Amino acid sequence: MSLTQLSDVLWRERNLLELLLFKLEEEQMILTSGRSRWLGHATREVEAVLEEIRDAELGRAVEADEVARLFGLEPGASLAELADAAPEPWDELLRAHRDAFASLTTEISQLADGNRELLAMSHRATQETLLSLHDVHTYDGSGHAAPSRAAAQLVDRSF
Repeated sequence: MSLTQLSDVLWRERNLLELLLFKLEEEQMILTSGRSRWLGHATREVEAVLEEIRDAELGRAVEADEVARLFGLEPGASLAELADAAPEPWDELLRAHRDAFASLTTEISQLADGNRELLAMSHRATQETLLSLHDVHTYDGSGHAAPSRAAAQLVDRSF
């Protein structure tokens, strides 16, 4: 039955969204620790899960359109519309999936925004540090720009 196949696809997509949430939290832990060694790996893992989610969304669209036709609805019907047209217990299951997607999407969005902010702050700090390694121009007693003497610099190579 098409509802069973749709439910299977929805469960898969929910599991992938939870995995994405986990991977974003992992990425955040790396960012907040200040140790960027594994950041590239974490980012690739997030991108891999996003690719799987895109594939799952395509499968969901196909199955949802089939269920929509079964209920006499237009292709592209929302999960809420499918739930309204579905018999028991499918109506409640589809609503539960919809609620879970809304909740997970909100959490993912907030975490992704936080990670972007952490990355931006890290980037700014790195740029400021690199700029501080160049000659600094100051003003002399007459108000003219005068380069300062370069002093010894200590560079932390863990950047």
